[in-house]
Formats: sequence, structure tokens, C-alpha cells
Amino acid sequence: MVFIHDTKRALMAAVDLVNTLPGTDGDDRMLTARDLDDYVAANPYSGPIPRDDASLAAIRDVRSRLRGLWNVGRDDAVPLVNAMLRDGGALPRLVIHEGYDWHIHATSDDAPLATRILVEAAMAFVDVIRSDEYGRVRVCAADDCDAVYVDYSRNGSKRYCDTGNCGNRMNVIAYRERKAQA
Repeated sequence: MVFIHDTKRALMAAVDLVNTLPGTDGDDRMLTARDLDDYVAANPYSGPIPRDDASLAAIRDVRSRLRGLWNVGRDDAVPLVNAMLRDGGALPRLVIHEGYDWHIHATSDDAPLATRILVEAAMAFVDVIRSDEYGRVRVCAADDCDAVYVDYSRNGSKRYCDTGNCGNRMNVIAYRERKAQA
């Protein structure tokens, strides 16, 4: 499945943010301004990037709303996405900047960062829903991992996240179980 560039980037950013939740892949990984800096370095956003406590708290709150998109199917995601767009005051427009071709921004560049994150993720999920590819929105199949991912593989067969070496770990466990039974 090929999503357009800005959709894929927004989905990757949503995955990265959701996977900072405590219990997803260990401890909470969005506690400090440094954590926010690391996130924004990997997932750039246009506009100001405030590093105050209120902005960090708002971004931390966005995580659970986004995580909800991995807890439902396609049809149940629609009201969640619509609420995110409504709450963010989304007003889509085409823009071009900084090496990116024409793409959609749905908030102003000076909107709070948490709002920009929420609305960009919601816009990406609009594309996932419209293309009928919601089955690629998944939670890691490893027994001990609750991280989320979007399967971009050609045949849609990815089962494990990329955050904790889960695929290799589960393969080793399965191998050892087969050897013990033999």
C-alpha cells in the first residue's frame, strides 16, 4: 500500500507519539522538553515548537486520543477522526514549503503544537479510511508488547512493531519451544 508522502509522515509521527505512552514499550517517553525535542527532531512540524509545561501536557493528552484509533475498526474510527478534526478547527488548505511539494495543512502554522499534531494525524487517518486500508493500523502481535504501527508492507503481512525487536524475539521464543518439544 502506498500512501502519499504527507499521509505516511503523519502516520509515522502518530505511531511515534502513541508509542511514548507508558506501558506501550516501557516507561513514559514524553516527560520532558528533551523528549519533545527528540520527537520533533524525528517528526518535524512547521510553525513554532513551544517547550513549556502547558504545551508538553497538551501533547501528552493527545497521545491517548490517537491511541484510540488503534483500538477500533474502520467504521468506529470515523467519529473519532471527525471529533479530532472538529476539535482542532480543521480548515484544510494546500501549501508548499521547505522541500515538500503541494500538500495539505489543516490548521494554521501558529496553532498550538498539540492541535497541529492531532489534526495532521486525523487527516492521515482520513486517507487510511477512504482508501479502505484500516486493516493496516495494528497493535504489535508480540505477547509482551502493546506498541502500535501501520503496516506499509506490500502484502500487508507485518505482525510486529519496530520499537522493541519484537519479531526477532518472538521468532526465537517459537524456535526454542519447537526445540523443547522435539
